[in-house]
Amino acid sequence: MCGRFKLVTLDEEAAAEFGVPFVPPNPRYNIAPTQSSPVVRVAATGGREWADLRWGLVPSWAKDLSIGSRMINARSETAAQRPAFRDALRRRRCLVPADGFYEWSAVEGGRRQPYLIRRVDRRPFAFAGLWERWSPPDAVSARGELAEFVESFTILTTIPNAMIARLHDRMPVILPRSAFDAWLDPDLRDAEALRRLFVPSPDALWEALPVGPFVNRATLDAPVCAEPLVEEDARGGGPAGGQQILL
Repeated sequence: MCGRFKLVTLDEEAAAEFGVPFVPPNPRYNIAPTQSSPVVRVAATGGREWADLRWGLVPSWAKDLSIGSRMINARSETAAQRPAFRDALRRRRCLVPADGFYEWSAVEGGRRQPYLIRRVDRRPFAFAGLWERWSPPDAVSARGELAEFVESFTILTTIPNAMIARLHDRMPVILPRSAFDAWLDPDLRDAEALRRLFVPSPDALWEALPVGPFVNRATLDAPVCAEPLVEEDARGGGPAGGQQILL
C-alpha cells in the first residue's frame, strides 16, 4: 500500500538518472490521492519527459473520475490481468519520483502512528507507475478530436520487505536505477520479464521514522508533515533530547 508520499529533494544527479532535464521541484511534503504529481514517461517523440498527472488511475472506459480514488495502487501480481491496468502495463509505464512515503501502524488506544519511510542516504527514488488518459463520454468535438482529457497514474505494490512488514503487508514497487531503462522501454511488453522487477526493495536501503499526526490531513502540505518525532513525543510525552526512533 502507498497512500501518501513526498518529493522535496531532486537534484541534477537524480534528473540525469531519470533521463530528463533537471527542473527544480515544487516541494511536496504530503502528496495525497487525486492530487497531481510529476512522473517521468516516454514522450510521443520517443524521448523522456516530465508530466504532471493526477494520482489515482482513471481507466479510459470509466464513466467519470471518481473511480480514480480507488485506483491509487495496483497489485503487481495481478496487474497484467486486471482490465483497469493490463493495457497500461504493456504500453504506458512511468517512473514516479519520490524521496519518502508514509505508512501507519496501530498503537495502544486504537490510534494509528504514521511513519516516514525514506532511503538511509535520503536520495530520491522511483516507484513503478502506470499511467492512463481518460476523457468524459461527451468530450469528442465535432471534428472527432478529444476536446478535453485527464491523465492519471497508479503506483504498483508488492510484498513488503522485513522492515515494512512491521507496518503493512504491502509496499510500493521501488525500482533500482538499473531497471529504469527496461521499465520505460516501450518495446518491452512481456509480462514475465516485467514481473521480475516486482520485488521488495532491500531492507538495508531504508529507514522508518515516526512523524506527527499532521500527515493525516490530506489538505496539509508543509514541512511539519515529514518532521520525525523524538522518542518521548512518539510515546505521547515531551521532548527527549532529539533522539529519533527507527524501526
